[in-house]
Amino acid sequence: MTGEKEKKIRVFLIDDHPIVREGVRSYLASRSIAVVGEASDAPEALRKVRSLAPDVIVLDVNLPSMAGWELARLLRRLVPKSRILAFSINSSEEYVVRMARCGVRGYVTKDQPTSELFEAIKHVARGGLHFPDGMTDALLAPASKSSPSRPGSAVLTGREREVVALLAEGLSNKDVAAKLGISVRTAETHRQHLSHKLNIHTIAGLTKYIIRHRLSSLK
Repeated sequence: MTGEKEKKIRVFLIDDHPIVREGVRSYLASRSIAVVGEASDAPEALRKVRSLAPDVIVLDVNLPSMAGWELARLLRRLVPKSRILAFSINSSEEYVVRMARCGVRGYVTKDQPTSELFEAIKHVARGGLHFPDGMTDALLAPASKSSPSRPGSAVLTGREREVVALLAEGLSNKDVAAKLGISVRTAETHRQHLSHKLNIHTIAGLTKYIIRHRLSSLK
């Protein structure tokens, strides 16, 4: 039917800056795209996104609680039917390729007009890809053989080193949270993330990792 309305695209927005979320939400609403949920960090996103099952997840690459590419991997497992679109201030080829390797369907930089994000969301929602011009060769190149694939080959952030050291001491998620001044949910998210990143799923394994890499716990 010619008068039949097109189904509204449902978007979940992950960005730690409220002003960015507000601006994007307002713009998309004016273009008949529904922002069905928002999150300011990884734990909140993982808590909310499954029940909402959005068509597209707009993901800020630079989040304080977890690297964007690591969160992209977790989101793909959690909501495999949702398509992820990276949204970042960083336009470097390394960032674009790294996000693409984690399964995102597009990459838009924040210095572009908001209309570019709108077009990217529509394209990705329809099953397409939306990456910056001139990066085809880099995106099609085979992944580096040095990519983390075994315990001990991943590079940990300072906070991850703290968490893994405390877990190896046998501390519970609650104790880790109290020690680091974070919420229990954030501690749980760090633990889940580290298990995937290091491919280590037991306390004994974490202890061996600590000894092998000489990581010191907090005092």
